[in-house]
Amino acid sequence: MLMNPKCAVEAALFSASRPLRVRDIAERTGLEDTQVREALKSLKQEYDDRGSAIRISKIGSEIVMRLRDEYSEYTDQFTDAELGRGLMKTLVAIAYHQPIMQSELSKKIGARVYDDVPALIEKGFVNGKKIGNSKELTVTKKFMEYFGVEGTRKEDIRRWLDSQQLS
Repeated sequence: MLMNPKCAVEAALFSASRPLRVRDIAERTGLEDTQVREALKSLKQEYDDRGSAIRISKIGSEIVMRLRDEYSEYTDQFTDAELGRGLMKTLVAIAYHQPIMQSELSKKIGARVYDDVPALIEKGFVNGKKIGNSKELTVTKKFMEYFGVEGTRKEDIRRWLDSQQLS
């Protein structure tokens, strides 16, 4: 049976638990890199043209299938919230001000950070590097993937936070 490259790439993105590189998709589907790139371009255009709730995004050099932000309110009714309001407030502050010392973050948003930071580290959203008596905090790749932040630079993250009205 002849494989439809676009459908194979779509299936790979849909089933992936993490963002994928073009090379990963090509190797696992038996397609050429150029076929994967063409399929990605076609899928992205198709989703955009029909106003789909799904979008194809690039995070650094990796590709991911994501839900468009404006539709997340509907999915919240069908999924368990992984992050409560307090944790989100702490996570947003870390993302916006990173790298930031935990002691400085505590001065900005309160002592709750000493409970929130270990939870955020455990969930894989934040890295904490011990410096002196405090920790230098930054967000992780999981943060970018989970929230669909396109770009990895501090400016990219701030722009995304501002666009979400989270900063």
